[in-house]
Amino acid sequence: MLNTNDYTAGKVWKEERRQTIIEAGYHLFSQKGIEQVLMVEVAKKAGVGHATLNRYFHSKLELVVAASVWAWDEYISAHDDSVLKEELDRMKGCEYLQFFMDSFIDLYRNHNDLLRFNYNFNNYLRYAAGKKEQSRPMLEIVRKLEEQFHTAYERGMEDGTLNSEISEETMFSSLFHIMLAAVTRYAVGLVYIPEGSSDPESELIMLKDLLMSKY
Repeated sequence: MLNTNDYTAGKVWKEERRQTIIEAGYHLFSQKGIEQVLMVEVAKKAGVGHATLNRYFHSKLELVVAASVWAWDEYISAHDDSVLKEELDRMKGCEYLQFFMDSFIDLYRNHNDLLRFNYNFNNYLRYAAGKKEQSRPMLEIVRKLEEQFHTAYERGMEDGTLNSEISEETMFSSLFHIMLAAVTRYAVGLVYIPEGSSDPESELIMLKDLLMSKY
């Protein structure tokens, strides 16, 4: 008869193996692109058999979504932990929004792999079968970002440091899509940068400052 300790150990072992597969998939997808990576390559990098991989993930899309959720969740948690809670609590609404928007600059500066992966993820998702149902876990990531932004917006309305003429939905949607699109285009090389022009990061900071002046 299986005791509780054996059951718990087995559950932990399965979760660790699943996580190993997710991370192996993420690193391959971000390096080579999603379309170019075969599931057998992921299995090899994770150190498991192809049949084992299929027991954890029944389709490539399922693995890609799991990798995306993991990568974004890791980044959001790390960015949140980069500042003490007490310091966040002391911020004015505009300062909290600045902290939120600085995360996009940090993505470009330190996490080009995540931006490349996200670019490939969106392209892959556009044509993948069953995308609507299987991509639902990504909604939780967006919800976390919305919650962070809500804190900044609500505080800014209370202390008068943010523009009350712009609705919360409009402000979040515009800054999220504009900043993510901008840092992604720079990260994947879709922006032409003439020789001798300003560096990409300074241009992204300028864009952020322009948006902040509007908000």
